[in-house]
Amino acid sequence: MDRRILDELTRDGRISIRTLAERVHVSRTNAYARMERLVRDGAITGFTARVAPEPAGLGTSAYIALTIRQDTWREVSAELAQVRYVEHVALLSGEHDVLALVRAPDNATLRDVVLDRVQRIAGVLSTRSWLVFEEYDGQTSPWA
Repeated sequence: MDRRILDELTRDGRISIRTLAERVHVSRTNAYARMERLVRDGAITGFTARVAPEPAGLGTSAYIALTIRQDTWREVSAELAQVRYVEHVALLSGEHDVLALVRAPDNATLRDVVLDRVQRIAGVLSTRSWLVFEEYDGQTSPWA
């Protein structure tokens, strides 16, 4: 039941409790209680709008892989969280240590983010960038 509620909320985070209850075939009280528990337990972390980057003025996207000094991952992560245009950061195992998704208005801004902000963070040894030409959400996502 919780997964069905999550499925409906990811399709439309503005859905009313009444409509949610109808779609998952439970009472409004039950739907409300389950949704509140999902929020309280941290399964739902918030309700936001999904923004299309290009129409919103962020036409240049890139993944930036960072190699860092191993003893600086906490500091590097904290610094990356403060860099404007960095949308997502993941700590990795493998060839690179960190992968960041950057969405910027243009190539010049992307260059400034990588060369002036990210590469100057203490502990960053090197970066490698991949421009995103096109992107889409998978059809088999558990929340699609």
